[in-house]
Amino acid sequence: METKIFKSDQINQAAALLRQGELIAFPTETVYGLGADALLPQSVEQVFTVKGRPSDNPLIVHVVDFPMTKEFVENYHPLTEKIVKNFWPGPLTLIFSIKPGSLSPVVTGGLSTAAFRMPDNEMTLALIEKTGAPLVGPSANTSGKPSPTTALHVYHDLKGKIAGILDDGATQIGVESTVLDLSGEVPTILRPGAVTKEKLEEVLGIEIPLDKHLVKESETPKSPGMKYKHYSPDTPVLMIRPADWNNALDWAKSNEKKVGLLATPKVAKRYESADRFVFDEDTIEAATRGLFSGLRALDEGHKVDVIFAEVFPEDHLGLAYMNRLKKAAAQNYFAEK
Repeated sequence: METKIFKSDQINQAAALLRQGELIAFPTETVYGLGADALLPQSVEQVFTVKGRPSDNPLIVHVVDFPMTKEFVENYHPLTEKIVKNFWPGPLTLIFSIKPGSLSPVVTGGLSTAAFRMPDNEMTLALIEKTGAPLVGPSANTSGKPSPTTALHVYHDLKGKIAGILDDGATQIGVESTVLDLSGEVPTILRPGAVTKEKLEEVLGIEIPLDKHLVKESETPKSPGMKYKHYSPDTPVLMIRPADWNNALDWAKSNEKKVGLLATPKVAKRYESADRFVFDEDTIEAATRGLFSGLRALDEGHKVDVIFAEVFPEDHLGLAYMNRLKKAAAQNYFAEK
């Protein structure tokens, strides 16, 4: 299969392919998604096949506006209107209880709930509108690997497997959306993202718990991204605490390990001997934006034995960064033997 690259003036062509049951990757402000018409179960099944994704892993349904959810949702949490007004379009996914039979079990993972998001990307909103149906959109990569933040990343993983990619350059945020469960009485974060716990609590005026439960392979997750290990390159990743950089690099040298460094400019300039992917700035925003790109670059281009990754405090956006990094590293920090 030829995988075509579509630009903004070719959205009609991409939408036509989606209506025919083909798969089209699309850009969002977070990462690129692998799109299929959410109302065509056979197309959705192909998403799992192409990604190599476990079929019990539910998919996020991308909508053009909030009214599009009403065909599927059985009842809304009382805070829904306030949340949507403040955070849609944007990097916030909402989980609702749905009407029986309104969505195929292949979309929901067999659950009685489904996840919905209105992405903050004009090209993709136009794509959904012209398709005339909501789109499922898990990250457009091989399952378990670092998520794609450019069309080139998608092409690398899925060339020849999907009909096309709608290209809108690099994504702005770099990690997947926050997932907020609104199917129970208490809104609960299942996956942290750019819409932080602090932002939600400020707007809603209530405490928002964070579900830190890590789902084992035998369990069905309620949200994508809840697995213990995820986003992992082939190269082993170790998280490096601030006080451990010298010891970690000494350990690598004594064990003849070629190191790939994933760090801010402030840290990277101290260790110029290693192969490096340096974030644009010394900020958590730059680190989050560059995390997946950096993991991919060091894994695919540098032939390193181990990737040393800088850690950040686990608050605000740092919670989303560390959530992804911990899973990429299978929870492993550097520790001297």
